[in-house]
Amino acid sequence: MDGIARDWRVRRQRYALQGEVCEHCGAVIFPPRDVCPHCSHPARTPVTLSGKGEVFSFSTMYNAPAGFEEYIPYTVAMVKLEEGPVVTAQITDVDAEDVYIGMKVEMVTRKISEDGQDGLIHYGYKFRPMLKRAA
Repeated sequence: MDGIARDWRVRRQRYALQGEVCEHCGAVIFPPRDVCPHCSHPARTPVTLSGKGEVFSFSTMYNAPAGFEEYIPYTVAMVKLEEGPVVTAQITDVDAEDVYIGMKVEMVTRKISEDGQDGLIHYGYKFRPMLKRAA
């Protein structure tokens, strides 16, 4: 049951990319922390990040850790968000060979894992290429 409680505690981070802004130095922090890693002052002001950014670095996984074998190959990237923080997440909805540094991406909520066939399903953020909007 601890998995359910943990999911409720981090749902804002996983589904809305909620971070914090340091009132002292103005740094945007993700995930939320009690203390700003830039200036060591309290960071308590919540902020919902846009979920838009670009691929800073990436790697395609061909040997997955236990529980993720069914997803290989998959691409994991460091995504620099428009607001500044860099997050690590899976890139989805694109072939591995089409991912590149500088690719504009947006956050989407997707299944991350599940606890057995009839267990709790864990959702979280992944990133996909930005959708082209009609002019």
